[in-house]
Amino acid sequence: MAEADHSPSIVEYFGGEGGYRCGYCKNETGYLSHGMWAHSMTVQDYQDLIDRGWRRSGKYVYKPVMNQTCCPQYTIRCRLLHFQPSKSHKKVLKKMLKFLAKGDASTVAGVEEPMESPREDDVADSFVFTKESDISQSELKPLSVDQTECVETEDNNKEEDMKKEVIVKKMESKPFQTCADQDNAGSGESSDSVKLGHTTPKPGKGADLSKPPCRKAKDIRKERKLQKLLQNQTHTLEGPPSQEDPQVLLFQKSKSKANQPKSIEDFIFALLPADATHQLEVRLVPVSFEDPQFKSSFSQSATLFAKYQMAIHKDTPSECGESEFTRFLCDSPLEAENPPNGPDCGYGSFHQQYWLDGKMIAVGVIDILPHCVSSVYLYYDPEYTFLSLGVYSALREIAFTRQLHEKASELCYYYMGFYIHSCPKMRYKGQYRPSDLLCPETYVWVPIEQCLPTLEHSKYCRFNQDLEAVDEGCIKELGRVRVLHKRIVMPYDIYKKRRKGPSDEANVQQYASLVGQTCSERMLLFRS
Repeated sequence: MAEADHSPSIVEYFGGEGGYRCGYCKNETGYLSHGMWAHSMTVQDYQDLIDRGWRRSGKYVYKPVMNQTCCPQYTIRCRLLHFQPSKSHKKVLKKMLKFLAKGDASTVAGVEEPMESPREDDVADSFVFTKESDISQSELKPLSVDQTECVETEDNNKEEDMKKEVIVKKMESKPFQTCADQDNAGSGESSDSVKLGHTTPKPGKGADLSKPPCRKAKDIRKERKLQKLLQNQTHTLEGPPSQEDPQVLLFQKSKSKANQPKSIEDFIFALLPADATHQLEVRLVPVSFEDPQFKSSFSQSATLFAKYQMAIHKDTPSECGESEFTRFLCDSPLEAENPPNGPDCGYGSFHQQYWLDGKMIAVGVIDILPHCVSSVYLYYDPEYTFLSLGVYSALREIAFTRQLHEKASELCYYYMGFYIHSCPKMRYKGQYRPSDLLCPETYVWVPIEQCLPTLEHSKYCRFNQDLEAVDEGCIKELGRVRVLHKRIVMPYDIYKKRRKGPSDEANVQQYASLVGQTCSERMLLFRS
C-alpha cells in the first residue's frame, strides 16, 4: 500500500509480562507476553506487526513469549484464493440455506468449534486493566514539524546522513509481493511432497489433517462404471470408433462436473425461494461513534455481547457491561484510511452485523488491512447456536475477503488469529485449507502440513528448516528508533542524550527487536 498522508502510530511499550492465568490450559501463572498500548496505529503498521506475531485486544497489542509461555500461540492465515470448503463446512452452509428457506432448525453434529472459542483475549484482559494508559491526549500530540526538525539538527552531520538514508529507504522500499509470489515463497515444497506418517488419529485430537479429504462413494461408483464402459469399447488399429457411446459421454460429462466442487459463494449467494421463511442481511459497519449505523445499533450490539458472554463464557453482568464491550470491541487504535487503490469500504476496524428478519443475531469484529482481513472476535445470540454461527461467519468472512481482493489485489489472506496446537479445542482453525503458520523466529510463513509433525513432538517449534535463516526484519540500528518525548519527535540516540535518570536502552532494545526495524522507524515510541 502506498505511503499515505496520515498521523504516525503512537505506542507505549510495557515490556515483557508474565504470571497471568492462561485461558486455554487454565494454568494460573503460565501465560507470558509482551505488550504495548496503541494510542493510534496505521493499518500498515498493524499489518507488519501481525506478520511478526502481534495481535490486538481493543487498544492493547500483545505478543506471546513463544518459547516460554504455557500454550504457544502461532499466527495462522488462510490462502483464500485457493480455499475450498471441507465437507463439514458445506454442511453448515447447507443448513443455513435450509433454515432460511424452510425454517428447518435441525442440528448438524460434528462441525468445528466456533471462531475464537474459547475467548482468545482471556489471556490479555487482566493485563489490560492494570496497564491501561493514563497519559493525557495533549502529551501525545507532536509539535509542528519545524520544532521537531530543530531538535534533530543537534548532531548535524550524523542526523542529516541518517535522515537521507531513511528517505532513500522509503523511496526505494521493496514493493509488496503479489499473491502468487507470496504463496510460492511461503509454500517452499509442495505440501503434497511432505511425507507425514499416516497414523490413526488419537482420541479427542480431531480430524487427521495429514490425510486427503474422503471421496463420496457415489463418485467412486461412477468412476468405476465409466472405466468399465471404456474398457468395453473396441478400438481398431485404424483409429477410434466413428461415434462415441452416448452413455460414455454422459458419464464423462458427469465426471467433469463432479471435478468442479461448489465454492462457498455458490452456497452463500444462492437465490432463496420467493416464499422463504427467513431473510438474512449482513451489514458492514465502521467502528466509529461518528457513523450513524454504528451509533444507532450500539445498544443492541452491546446487549447481544452481554448475552453471549454470560451464556457462553459464564461472565457476570459486571464483566460484560457497555464499558467492557466498548473497551474490548469498539475501541480500536486503527486509523481509518481510504486510498484510491484500496477496497471501496476502506481500511480499518469494522463490525459485520448479521440481521435475521430485522433482529441482530451475530456480530463479527474484523480489521481490514492492506494484505488481509483479520478476524478479531465473534459474538452471537446463543438461541441460534444450532446454526453453527462461528463456522458460518468465518466462511462469510472468507467470501467477503475474496470480494475485497477484486478491487485491492494485494488483499488476499484471511487471518484467523492464533493456532494453538497444545489446545485440541483450538485445532479446528487448521481445517481452513490451505493455511500457513508463522515461524516464531524468522517470521516466514510455512504451510501447516509441514508444521504439524514437529508440533506433535514439541509445543514450541521453529518452522523454518533453514537453520542459517535469521529474522530479516530485526533491529540493526537502535539509534534510528523514533521516539516521542515532550511532544517532540526525535531519533533514539538524541533522546538518550537528553534523558535524565537511569538508562532505558535495554527496554527500547527489547521493543525494537519485537516490532522490527521497519516499524521502529515509522512508529513513535512514547517516552515520558
